[in-house]
Amino acid sequence: MSTIDLPRPDRGIWPGLATPPRSPLRARIAESLFRNAVRTLPVRVVLPGGLRWGAGGPDAPEMRVHRPEAFFHRLGVDAKIGFGEAYMVGDWTTDRLADLLTAFAARLTTLIPPRLQALRRWVERRHPASDSNDVTNSRSNIHRHYDLSNDLFSVFLDETMTYSSALFDGPDDPLDVAQLRKIDGVLDYAHVRAGSRVLEIGTGWGALAIRAARRGASVTSLTLSAEQKALAESRVREAGVEDRVEIHLRDYREETGRYDAVVSVEMIEAVGGEYWPAYFAMVDRSLVPGGRFGLQAITMPHDRMLAAASSYTWIHKYIFPGGLIPSVRAIEETVRDHTGMRVVEQREFGPDYAETLRRWRTTFLARWDEVRALGFDETFRRMWEFYLAYSEAGFRVGYLGVRQFAAVKQREV
Repeated sequence: MSTIDLPRPDRGIWPGLATPPRSPLRARIAESLFRNAVRTLPVRVVLPGGLRWGAGGPDAPEMRVHRPEAFFHRLGVDAKIGFGEAYMVGDWTTDRLADLLTAFAARLTTLIPPRLQALRRWVERRHPASDSNDVTNSRSNIHRHYDLSNDLFSVFLDETMTYSSALFDGPDDPLDVAQLRKIDGVLDYAHVRAGSRVLEIGTGWGALAIRAARRGASVTSLTLSAEQKALAESRVREAGVEDRVEIHLRDYREETGRYDAVVSVEMIEAVGGEYWPAYFAMVDRSLVPGGRFGLQAITMPHDRMLAAASSYTWIHKYIFPGGLIPSVRAIEETVRDHTGMRVVEQREFGPDYAETLRRWRTTFLARWDEVRALGFDETFRRMWEFYLAYSEAGFRVGYLGVRQFAAVKQREV
């Protein structure tokens, strides 16, 4: 049973979810903007009474708006949050969520007319102060997602319990094989071998630490998730490498050791943009001269990253509080300006993340009865279905990417 408060509208969790805030003027504006936005999209929007919007034909994904008044009130108050919330509570439904969201994502920058883009800063919500990723808040932010329940994640992840993009060799590649290929890619970039002293920032459930230990490395792994730490330590023992792996409940800023290699897989997204210099400086400080850093990061185009930096979205409110996805440029410039490291190799495999997410979502929905038995309700199901499909759509259209980087420490700073 999860110990985290779940989005149950009848219990008043996340006020406004059960009953949308009322703003008739904003609702009318939202309805007009939404109708104009979908006018040329390859989708079908069906409203009560048979009214249809959109340019999609009979094979296009269909969005069924069951409660238009509530739906447009949510969009009017905050479109970036209200659209997802409306799906969570059933104001609209679809049988092809990822396809529908892909159609929206492909036109993301043009859905709002340019003349109205300038007004966004007056109506969009800002990040709450509690989401800032200082040492105290980081623990709370991680707790809200990764401590939901180890049993929940085990339902839809593969046997490696790896919660990041796999690296596929073909469409029939088993997910666990593709995940180990991804892990090996990061370890190879960091030159992890027998005798290497390795620092891992972000333990997950221990797959990378176990893989590195099996190469003969000694691993110190850091996490802020008590749930992950407990299961990762159990998995390390089962793998027979407990003599070469230590897992600490510790913030990366509190680490003082020196290592031959540092590795981190999709943890930088939770660091927060204002702390990227401190994050990379810590990696640099932890490496011996000539040491290497293997990093895997979700990325987005630089201009969109700058626009997203101050915007509070549905993903922040419900999935990853305090997060910011970096651009390749932001990573390269921060490494250059705040460390003695140099990026020497990188590879991009964004389409592989779309496939990873598709498989997770398919398994999550197919095994929903097991998730429900853990104490999660229907609103949670729709929330996670939306999260996984929304993310998949971003990778499908290239709004999001995923990349591995190799950096070498060349000098002390």
